[in-house]
Amino acid sequence: MKQKLEATSWMSFTATQTISTSECAFDWRARFGPFGMISARDALKGGQGQLDIMALGVIPLARAEHSSALMRGELMRYLAELAWAPDAILLNSALRWREDGPDRLAVSAGMGETAVEVTLSLDGDGRIAGAFAPDRPRSATAPILPTPWRGRFSDYRRHGNMWLPFAGEVAWEIDGKEIVYWQGRIDRWEAFDDSA
Repeated sequence: MKQKLEATSWMSFTATQTISTSECAFDWRARFGPFGMISARDALKGGQGQLDIMALGVIPLARAEHSSALMRGELMRYLAELAWAPDAILLNSALRWREDGPDRLAVSAGMGETAVEVTLSLDGDGRIAGAFAPDRPRSATAPILPTPWRGRFSDYRRHGNMWLPFAGEVAWEIDGKEIVYWQGRIDRWEAFDDSA
């Protein structure tokens, strides 16, 4: 993960994430920095987006204000990461689908000012290879600017009765140049019942 887009070095991190299959919700918690002293939480729960960075678990370093832009960004992230929650493709009734050309599907969710759409590209085996949104809110800018954003999935492995990507990366497209700012590998994946 890069601390800033213009950074040339990468920061290692460890994270856990839960992704709901029945509603548009996720909770990503990461630790990074010396001795894991910095924690980050990026979440979409109960129709609210959350993005907090803390030192020592109690000192706020950054916090995103609740807004429709934050909600749109978090909802786009949920849609883009459906490759990691394939059961949601069938079980989440809030998702709307349409064909968007050969080997592409568009998935949308939300209503009114929080309505979003992400295009999923499929590989030759029909697996999600990438995700793209032309207008994801980029909160590192003031004012927040809608910016082309994409993710890629790779290293698909069979896990039980599903094929899951065990590697991914995310990039912004700024002034026609793709800037990768996040790369990750899955160490462990497990399913649990989120209907309770």
